Amino acid sequence: MPTPIQNTLAIVCGGGPAPGINSVISSVTIEAKKSGWEVYGMYDGFSHLARGEKKVLPLTIDGVSRIHSDGGSILRVSRFNPTKEEESLRNVVDTLIGMGITHLVTIGGDDTAYAASRVADYGKKKLGLNINFVHVPKTIDNDLPLPEGIPTFGFETARSLGTQIVSNLMTDAKTTGRWFLVVAMGRVAGHLALGIGKSAGATVTLIPEEFPADREIPLSLVVDIITGSIIKRLASGRNYGVAVTAEGLIEKIRLEDLEMADCLEYDEHGHIRYAEINFSDVLKKELLRNLASLGIRMAVNNKEVGYEVRCAPPNAFDIEYTRNLGYAAFEFLRNGGTNALITIQNNQIVPIAFEDIIDPVTKKTMIRMVNTRSIQYRIAREYMIRLERRDFEPGIDFEKLAVAAKMTPDDFRERFRYVTEY
Repeated sequence: MPTPIQNTLAIVCGGGPAPGINSVISSVTIEAKKSGWEVYGMYDGFSHLARGEKKVLPLTIDGVSRIHSDGGSILRVSRFNPTKEEESLRNVVDTLIGMGITHLVTIGGDDTAYAASRVADYGKKKLGLNINFVHVPKTIDNDLPLPEGIPTFGFETARSLGTQIVSNLMTDAKTTGRWFLVVAMGRVAGHLALGIGKSAGATVTLIPEEFPADREIPLSLVVDIITGSIIKRLASGRNYGVAVTAEGLIEKIRLEDLEMADCLEYDEHGHIRYAEINFSDVLKKELLRNLASLGIRMAVNNKEVGYEVRCAPPNAFDIEYTRNLGYAAFEFLRNGGTNALITIQNNQIVPIAFEDIIDPVTKKTMIRMVNTRSIQYRIAREYMIRLERRDFEPGIDFEKLAVAAKMTPDDFRERFRYVTEY
């Protein structure tokens, strides 16, 4: 009688850090070991595997039983993309097969999910070998294509901590009579910026989704919207505030404006490295110049929010959420599933086939943007202090705006009304 094949599972963490990674590692490992499987954690994402290196951590229940509340990743992370070269892809598959890996759990964002799918597909088509895989969606950006209202893990912790930071800045702004420019992490979408801005009661929040999807915008528009908020606050006797912007707004700004600012960098996936671009410095410089042209003197400080929240200990929501996701991921594999992203919907485990989240044009994972038609966004916008069309209707309030801007009413209308038309 043939000896049954030993199920052996590998865990790979890709992309950037997010609160809750260790909790997923813990729950996957515990369930797999309880079922008699071997479990290995692969250090530094796909980077060592792509070179044929076996840098692994054998995982045990004792070793992971108390890591669920820890920030960071005991396996570390890497953004290395093994799909760029066939040699790297083959090395990943050969190394996994050589270790006897039968199943793969990837924890990461869209690039990690895509890489896992390519690894599984390459093993099957090129080598005739099956590696069943499941992907656990992780990103503080909250931009993976899950159903609306279902967050990616790490987002809620990042939003909570970001809210604390911005709330402190709101108090500082009021105490010292100044403005703060906060740029919140979010490679493309504005979920984190909007979540932080709304929860902290920021004066104004700008996200890329509020602008037309089919064209770029000038950097001066962003600066004028913030300037308009400052003027509106001054007109009401308040010389302070906090503006929150999403770093993904960079992708909406005209390339020539960014080139003039000399701030573009790229990662190995070809994406702009928003975390490396000091977008808040660019905004501060342009805002101060804009205010000076109006004769408005204002103290402005800037702050990037991102790295502070990525490796924070997960909050209670993310601990419970990630333990559920890890359990669900293993159950899916144990039942013979493969090639899917795991979700929890209506308290049920719902795998989403990987092919259903691929953009038919780009062949990459789709990106979930903020729904600006949602009640959540409409309420967030309602509580912002920014120039609106109704502010330009004749009357005493409009005249106060012009006075605060040190302009005639006609000149103020000519200069700033356009910001309400986007």
